[in-house]
Order: sequence, then structure tokens, then C-alpha cells
Amino acid sequence: MTIYRALSEDERDRFHEYVSYAFTPTDGPPTYDPAEHDRPRALLGDRRGLFADGDGDLLCVCKHYWFDVHVRGDEHSMAGLASVASPPEHRRSGHVRDLLAASLEEYRDRDATLAALWPFRHRFYQQYGWATANRQLRVECDPADLSFARTRLEERTTEHGRYRRLEADEYESLDPVYERHAARYDLSIDRDADWWCYRVFENWETDPFVAVWERDGEPAGYLEYTINGDWGDRTMDVAELAYTDVEAFLALLSFCRDHDSQVQTVRLRLPTDTPLFDIASDPDELETELEGGPMVRIVDVSRALSALSYPTVDGSVTLAVDDPLAPWNDEAFELSVERGDGTCERVAVADSNIALDVATLSQLAVGARSVRALERAGRLDASPGTLETLETLFPERAVYLRDGF
Repeated sequence: MTIYRALSEDERDRFHEYVSYAFTPTDGPPTYDPAEHDRPRALLGDRRGLFADGDGDLLCVCKHYWFDVHVRGDEHSMAGLASVASPPEHRRSGHVRDLLAASLEEYRDRDATLAALWPFRHRFYQQYGWATANRQLRVECDPADLSFARTRLEERTTEHGRYRRLEADEYESLDPVYERHAARYDLSIDRDADWWCYRVFENWETDPFVAVWERDGEPAGYLEYTINGDWGDRTMDVAELAYTDVEAFLALLSFCRDHDSQVQTVRLRLPTDTPLFDIASDPDELETELEGGPMVRIVDVSRALSALSYPTVDGSVTLAVDDPLAPWNDEAFELSVERGDGTCERVAVADSNIALDVATLSQLAVGARSVRALERAGRLDASPGTLETLETLFPERAVYLRDGF
């Protein structure tokens, strides 16, 4: 028997101890200092713990964030799971599983449609119903390999605009750029002032630089970056690059190019549909690696599929869902869509014509994978004639959750 509850202020030191040992053990035993560790960035989110009933020993911890995100043209609530940590003396006993199950119950009570996380290992969370939401590209190159950007920009316009460093209290000027860029991708979160100030303009160790490119006096693109390494082997690491149009994108790449006297490498993290390779003069010079990204799962199947928007069509499918963590999802559901509005209700398992696990259904729900791709991978089993209906109801979308938590 275990107890799941919020951690008190007096238990912050235990939370810090568990998370430090899990993620930065090379730093040695942590010393908790409220003045250092209780900065606004660290206080974002809600701490939770799983306790042993009886002696009350703390078994494992996590943190929850609460977001609004865009999914299929509408805004939905999403819980962000982070800082899952358990000390070695309490591992391999199912405590983290119990912590995740209790977290899902809290998400359900708070009407969250989705839950997302950044995994230390995908297969660990996949066994509990999370699935990859999106992948991202890591692109590395010599700054000189971005020289094409200035040439292309000058071909398009005679207005060069200007670059300017920003401080956290100027974040509002970036909001229109972020919103326009984020509108291209589902699972983009709605950022509030605290998120901008303490998660974009701050970092755990080295605060990033944030630079904006202004055109006609208005922000049109910005980038968040750090410069790492020793002299002669430095990297400009761009964590976020947002822009309103291709001219702004070229201007930001030019900004990176102009760091050639300071760095030997530029590293960019970009969505997989980036236009970089369409406009680069020599894409072969850009070293590219496809990286795993965040993971997502549905919290409550009936509620989520009833809340989503669908194409303006009529259709019906019956889904037998396997959920290893949430018993309220481990059932069969009939999804009926009429003129784009969906209703999802529990039905008898025998009536189902599609069988899939909640991870697969979660990818379909957010548009991360196509029906045909999942069917080819053996991720779903459908009776004849139902794949076409499922494809119509769940078209693939551009998904890119960029914010870490």
C-alpha cells in the first residue's frame, strides 16, 4: 500500500536529493540550499511523491506542469510529467509504475486531455502507454556552410533589418513571432510570462542568449542559444529558432554564420520539415542526425476522442484499446463522427473492428503518425474496410513539441 500526495515546502530538500542523484550523480552528494535551488525556475510545476504506507518513507518523486496546447486546430489541456526519480534502494519494486498510475489519475481529475514527457529512455515509458510525439533534427555545420543565407536574403530583399539582444522583461515582443511559428505545429504550448522568463531566458547552468531580428522595426524572428566549449573548439548551440517567414529564417541563419570568429561549429535543433535543406546551397555539408523527441499519451480515451475536432465528415469505428496503466482506458470504445463532431463511448469488446494500444491511439489522436504507417508497422489490427475510415478521421499532422520540461 502506498500513498501519493503533493510534497510540502519542508520536503523540497528530499525532492532535490532524489532528482540530483537520478540526473547528476557525477556532482556527488547534493547539498540543498534554498537560496540557490529555490529560484523561480525550479519552483515552476507541482512536486509529487509516492510514500510507503506505515513508515511514510519517500519512495519516488516527480513534477507536473500544466499547459494548454494546440491539437487539430483547437486548444486542449496537457499535463507535462518531469523529474521522475527514485533512489536505488527503492528501485525494481514497481514504485515508479504506481507513481505514473497515480499521476494519470490526477491528470484525469484535472480534465487533462493529454500527458507528455521527455524520456530518459523511450522504451521505459513506452511500456506504460506513452509514444513518440515527434522527432527532431540535429544539424551541425561549420559557420561558413551557412554563407548562402546572406546571399539568398539579399536576393529576396534590400532591407537587411537589424539584430538586437533581448532581456527577459522584453519577452512580450517575441510572442507574435512564437505564436505564428508555433501555429504550424500541433502540441505547441501556450507560453505564459513565467515560462518565457524562467524557461526560455534561463537555464539550469548557463543562461542562454536571446537575439531578435527586426524588420521595419517589428520582430520577425528570434533565436535562443548558448556558446559552449573551450577556445578553438566552441559550438554555438541553438535550442530554439522561430521565424515568421523564409526571409526571417535566412536572417537568423546569417546571424549564426557571423559567429565564425568565435565558434567552429553551429548546432541547430529543428523540426523534421525544416526548409533548411531546400534553401541550402550545399546540403551535403550539413551533418544531420534524427533524434528522438518527447512522448505523449491520452489520459482518458472517451473524453479525449469526444473533445477532438475531426474533418467535416461522417464516420464510425469501434476501437479495442489496450492500456497497461489506466484501467478506464483498457476497454472498447465506439467513436462516431458527424460533420466533424465526435462522440466516444464504451461498448462491448466483441463489437470492435480495430485493435490497438493506447500509445498507438495517442499518436493517431495528435496526428504524429499516419494510419497506414502504423498499420504497416503492425501497430494496429483492423477489419477490412475500416482503415479508410480511420484514415479519414485521423489525418497525419505536423507535430513539434519544442519546449523541454
